[in-house]
Amino acid sequence: MTITLTTDLARFIREACGENVYLCYQCERCSSGCPTSMAMRYRPAQMMRLAQFGLAERLETDASVWRCLGCDTCTAHCPHNLSVRRLVELMRQKVIQERYLPRGIEALDGDETLQKGIRALGMLSERIRTYYNVSGEDNASRLAWTGNLPQKPEGLVGDPQAEVAYFVGCVSAMFPMSYGIPQSFAAVLTRAGVRFTTLGGEERCCGFPLLMAGHLRQAEDIIRHNVARMRALGVPRVVATCPSCYHMWHHVYPDILGEPLGFEMVHAVELLRELAVEGRLRFAEPQRGGIVTYHDPCDLGRKSGIYDAPREVLSRIPGWTLVEMQQSREHALCCGGGGDLETFDPQLVERVAAQRVAQAVEVNATVLVSACPQCVRTLAKAARAQKLRLRVMDLAQFVDMAVG
Repeated sequence: MTITLTTDLARFIREACGENVYLCYQCERCSSGCPTSMAMRYRPAQMMRLAQFGLAERLETDASVWRCLGCDTCTAHCPHNLSVRRLVELMRQKVIQERYLPRGIEALDGDETLQKGIRALGMLSERIRTYYNVSGEDNASRLAWTGNLPQKPEGLVGDPQAEVAYFVGCVSAMFPMSYGIPQSFAAVLTRAGVRFTTLGGEERCCGFPLLMAGHLRQAEDIIRHNVARMRALGVPRVVATCPSCYHMWHHVYPDILGEPLGFEMVHAVELLRELAVEGRLRFAEPQRGGIVTYHDPCDLGRKSGIYDAPREVLSRIPGWTLVEMQQSREHALCCGGGGDLETFDPQLVERVAAQRVAQAVEVNATVLVSACPQCVRTLAKAARAQKLRLRVMDLAQFVDMAVG
């Protein structure tokens, strides 16, 4: 076998996402920081090496690419700021579009784990394209979380006079255990006098699960639908409590459309900080305070650089002391729930999540706050499994409690 530099695979990666794999000199920092490298046949650095040598076949027929959380810890550790995550996203698209969809599961010969995982991701993608959400339920039920609100806000659906349009996201809208997040966010906005609205049943999955499942091409219709509905609404600002939704709207949607969105996209933590700074949120002294620690969601932190806003909000809440875990900000350990890994290999998710909640216990935190419905789900499950006296909450829920 002849190995030449400037391979077709390396050229494809550079042209598609701008990553120059030849800048990797195998220092293995990416691998040492990767939360799931222990379960990979090819660690992140080895993936880069295979790309340098043009060995696409090995990457395409191995489960390693699918055990990536997409957390971008590799980039935070890399001296050249290379993202193995972007290489992984491209390889997943390549596997699905060039192998699985045209030739079936047999094109992934020999690896039963890979075949099982790809089938599961295929079913997830089919649910989203059919029902427009990850749960496969009637999409008209996206406002089920409003059922327990003391009073539904005026103009909840399709109000063109609203200051903000709230893109709720699949996890918060379709999973009952996550209803508390949009309920709390809606309550906080109402108390602060913010007039907000939603797309109701017209909201569709943001497309992030399809991106990570290798089906981004099949997500374009959903993406264009979401943007068209928001533009028709005419609200100047869109807010998401889900970092993955925020990532899609802020980073991916403009690339797909080839033009700016035409409105401002913010995450809930940015809006909550704004309201706190303006004095529109009045925090009460708690009956019982304690130690709170903050978990940085990967899509909000490393991928979007939003670290200070949630911490500023937490530092303004009386009765609570904010402490940092041993891995925080750009080096925060992933919750384990990213990259569609929950669908591909749920047991691996549990191992990563267990490490993260252990870090919260290590600093004597009684409350672990994040700003992501998926992080809250994953970390709360890990805390329950280990019978830890640790409450896991979203920042919107914590703020709601503090102003209540």
